[in-house]
Amino acid sequence: MRIDLHCHSTASDGTDTPAELVRNAAAAGLDVVALTDHDTTRGYAEAIAAVPEGLTLVTGAELSCRIDGVSMHMLAYLFDPEEPELLAERELVRDDRVPRAHGMIAKLNELGVPVTWEQVARIAGDGSVGRPHVATALVELGVVPTVGDAFTADWLADGGRAFVEKHESDPFEAIRLIKGAGGVAVFAHPGAAKRGRTVPESAIAKMAAAGLDGIEVDHMDHEPETRARLRELAGELELLTTGSSDYHGSRKTCVLGEYTTDPEVYGEITRRATGASPVSGTGGGHSF
Repeated sequence: MRIDLHCHSTASDGTDTPAELVRNAAAAGLDVVALTDHDTTRGYAEAIAAVPEGLTLVTGAELSCRIDGVSMHMLAYLFDPEEPELLAERELVRDDRVPRAHGMIAKLNELGVPVTWEQVARIAGDGSVGRPHVATALVELGVVPTVGDAFTADWLADGGRAFVEKHESDPFEAIRLIKGAGGVAVFAHPGAAKRGRTVPESAIAKMAAAGLDGIEVDHMDHEPETRARLRELAGELELLTTGSSDYHGSRKTCVLGEYTTDPEVYGEITRRATGASPVSGTGGGHSF
């Protein structure tokens, strides 16, 4: 089985619609794919309606968190999307994205970059506006060659010249909310040092004690030695280990199924979840 548990659609900052994502996942030979848009479940209905035969869809979200000044992301799987506490927190994070984008645009204008809200809003479309949309605008204007090149101290990286903070959840509260909604919590790309400061292992240990289910180990932003240490840490803390592409369509270079999750780990995630169940396309899917 080929299982990719971290993918984005146009409901946040991907370039595939939710329907295109599940169709492309099936075409890429995946058996299971997770839709984990940033702080939103807006893509669920379209993705569920389009799941092709032979593919299983895991519903989820990637929640924006911050601990001791370090930004981090928490993957939430198979939670009840209507559970009031988690829904309210997602809306709080999502609603702060628009004023944050306006703030980044203002800073870029001060730096002489003629980006506009209209341009960023066009790029975001119906998705939750975020830094990748501003980064895409910088690419369109010829300021940087790629979206990744916008995430530097010169531009949009944490603490960069055009960086603006947004509301981000406390990870311990996020874990509590995810679990309270019947979901499973996995720390996304915890060793992605190229993105900026990373969360220390001592904090990951505290999260594990607070109910964290797993950490994402196999990821494009993790060097081989980082993956090895994270796998060792997961063993020490009795955490699940996942692998994922973090697919964003054409906005990133990663491809669907570039990294995958062990079927036994996927089975454990589905066993722990009580808020929702995976959705199988007609005649497809797998039982655990």
